[in-house]
Amino acid sequence: MRHRLFIILGVMAKAAKKIAYTTVDEFIQAQEGSVVNTLKALRKLLLSIKGVGEQVKWNSPAYYYTGEMKAFDAKDYKRDLAVVNLNRKEYVLLVFPTGARIKDPSGLLEGDYSDGRRMVKIVDVQDLKAKEKALLQIVKEWLKGVQK
Repeated sequence: MRHRLFIILGVMAKAAKKIAYTTVDEFIQAQEGSVVNTLKALRKLLLSIKGVGEQVKWNSPAYYYTGEMKAFDAKDYKRDLAVVNLNRKEYVLLVFPTGARIKDPSGLLEGDYSDGRRMVKIVDVQDLKAKEKALLQIVKEWLKGVQK
């Protein structure tokens, strides 16, 4: 009985620690280590692209197209460019929900998921700088597919 109580209390403590972020600034301020600088540099890069905005979605920074689009089913995630995943604190995983639709001659997009998502792993700011040109091309290709 006592063991079950400790397990339940542990689960409750983990749930209590989970914070619901309302802004990307809040999310970044809550992080620790070198990932903070990587997030800031990635944010700056993505927001420098005309038509890209940010929000918190799925409790993480998410980037989306801000312009006009034809009507579509929200489950198609056509407006959603990419979302940050920090399940591992050693790097930033930038997930493109519709990445399979993007032409990527650089091979930067990784994964072969049946739902069409693809990812870019960014270890640190230097790694982001090395991948910047290819990442910008990927975003531009994605934008071509969604702009009205």
